Amino acid sequence: MAATPAHPAPTGNGLRRILLKLSGEALMGDEDYGIDPKMLKRVAMEIREVMSLGMQVAVVIGGGNIFRGAGLARAGMDRVTGDHMGMLATVMNSLAMQDAIESLGLYARVMSAIRINEVCEEYIRRRAVRHLEKGRVCILAAGTGNPFFTTDTAASLRAIEIEADLLLKATKVNGIYSDDPIKNPNATRYDRLTFDKVLMDRLNVMDATAIVMCRDNNLPLRVFDLNTPGELLRIVRGEDVGTLVTNG
Repeated sequence: MAATPAHPAPTGNGLRRILLKLSGEALMGDEDYGIDPKMLKRVAMEIREVMSLGMQVAVVIGGGNIFRGAGLARAGMDRVTGDHMGMLATVMNSLAMQDAIESLGLYARVMSAIRINEVCEEYIRRRAVRHLEKGRVCILAAGTGNPFFTTDTAASLRAIEIEADLLLKATKVNGIYSDDPIKNPNATRYDRLTFDKVLMDRLNVMDATAIVMCRDNNLPLRVFDLNTPGELLRIVRGEDVGTLVTNG
């Protein structure tokens, strides 16, 4: 496999390292459950395109297509047990993404916040940064390793730890709206927002903990539509795609 050259140069818009947050549901594609191989391959190909520009890419994937801890808890399961099952689901998704990426000729490493050394590496911040510097895709699994924290919070935390220049949240809509655009066709789409506005208006894009972490660490967040092919590449090239959230 041909690896991306180490120490990639920043792109024209100053981006050097990004973290891509994918929901587990995004991997379902046209399926009702689990992983759609076509969607998995498309996302992997878009990551390869981004890597070809010299970008360092980390990925955090949720597990909602297999298990969701909060949902299991509402059904009567112990919350901690449910969240641990959800963490294992993210590891399964991460291994699938690793396989898809490496089938395209890149190197990828799954690093888990809980120890599963026979399956993947343990997450260590300095080692993750080194993998990125060597041109490997880092897929950061098992959330924060703690119950009661979402993978959105894990994405914010990991992006801050690895000193990413931008956190990208892939969704099913083309940005952040004032209301659910599926239920309310009159909802307003925002091109730009502040983190304080997101919190004040309770805009449902990421949980509050994740937003506060981005705000307090001055980490820009861009929300975009994963279902539109090529959006990830356009963002990296500096195009104004989706909704950008900053401190103002």
